[in-house]
Amino acid sequence: MISFETSRFGSLEIEEDKIINFPNGLLGFPEIKRYILMDYKDTQLKWLQAVDAPDIAFIVMEPTILSPDYSIKLDAAARQCLQLENDNDLAVLVIIRVEGEKVIANFQGPILLNASLMRGVQCVLERI
Repeated sequence: MISFETSRFGSLEIEEDKIINFPNGLLGFPEIKRYILMDYKDTQLKWLQAVDAPDIAFIVMEPTILSPDYSIKLDAAARQCLQLENDNDLAVLVIIRVEGEKVIANFQGPILLNASLMRGVQCVLERI
């Protein structure tokens, strides 16, 4: 178990195997490598909370909840970074942010997770 402080949730204690490692960090946060996923109330939203930066947390959700046809083509670099051997281990999340009265999902920069290895990468997709 490890303990760490957060600005939103106070002190948290989690098992180390629940930590998702992002070898390249997330866009804008390359130095922050370790995160955890936490449920957000009784919704389909989750919090992606940084373990080593108390103020860094993102609201995330599965993109198909908002856009049922959403899909991505995983390139070789992302597959290699994730060490993904089985596509069933792939989870895709998008960051949600609120601007005024708008809720915006970042479909261009999805977060890809290898659920079995607890490794993640954020990709930037080309516009079609």
